[in-house]
Amino acid sequence: MYYAQLNHQASIPSRVISVTGNGQVTAKPSSIQLQIEVQTQGQNVQGPQQENAATMNQVIQSITALGIPSEQIHTAAYTITPLYHFEDGQQIFTGYEVSNAITVHVSDPERVGLIIDTAVEKGANRISNIQFKVDHADAYYQQALSLALHNAQAKAKTIAETMHLPLQLFPTEIVEEQVHTPILYRSMAISPDMTPIEQGQIEINASVRVNFQY
Repeated sequence: MYYAQLNHQASIPSRVISVTGNGQVTAKPSSIQLQIEVQTQGQNVQGPQQENAATMNQVIQSITALGIPSEQIHTAAYTITPLYHFEDGQQIFTGYEVSNAITVHVSDPERVGLIIDTAVEKGANRISNIQFKVDHADAYYQQALSLALHNAQAKAKTIAETMHLPLQLFPTEIVEEQVHTPILYRSMAISPDMTPIEQGQIEINASVRVNFQY
């Protein structure tokens, strides 16, 4: 009886170097968004409501007088909150707080300090969420992504040269990883002159995971 002999070639597992590449570029902020708020309190609702409306109108008029277009000013929040305090374990009603907040988009970051001081002078009593932004952020991200790919390739070459491995320079897989770039905020300090707002630099980051065979 004759039996055919079959040669089964054992599959050789692929040998892979997996590296993570990171890239970062910095950009100067091109605009700033901030929140300006007026808070008023009173025994009844009508009093602080009217005071708040009058004050906020003065704040908005003063900002537009500085050359900020009205379409760059938006209402962010409006709340009426009852106020209480505790005395001898009992909750005692003391009045109401009315809060009106607007968001202002400033195209010229150099003018933010002046805008803040003008708003405070007209009655604004809370400034928050100073957010620095950069135009054409996607173009900066593409630069960071290119740096990340070069970084990954350099890492793989270093590993291969150190371990004396025959690295194939063409990657077998490239995965763009999600990078959450934090929004840049700056604190501020009210001063007798002009409120200083330090712009700093915004960092745009990219990360990739790349596989190379050897």
